Amino acid sequence: MTSEQRQFARQLRRQSTEPEDILWSLIRNRQLDGLKFRRQVPLLGYTVDFLCIDRKLIVEIDGRQHRWEAGYDAARTEEIERHGFKVLRFGNAEVVDARDHVVAAIRVAGAGG
Repeated sequence: MTSEQRQFARQLRRQSTEPEDILWSLIRNRQLDGLKFRRQVPLLGYTVDFLCIDRKLIVEIDGRQHRWEAGYDAARTEEIERHGFKVLRFGNAEVVDARDHVVAAIRVAGAGG
């Protein structure tokens, strides 16, 4: 990991979105089944939103810009999954309006580890 990647991840943590803040408040400090998540983590040349390294689980929150980046996101997800990670994607509105559903999906994916 380069210093540029670390600096970029720090910048993303400082400029988090409302949905990122909401989800982080629900999964940080091992609140979700004891799973240890980190946020805005450089991994394989990308910066992933939330990572549970023990379960090789990544949670991504997709904002409006992801509609235009669907091809890039699909290729990125495919590459990350080739390295044995499971990637869950949720939209901003889903996190804000259906957080119980989001947490339940993460719980199921984390239990499969």
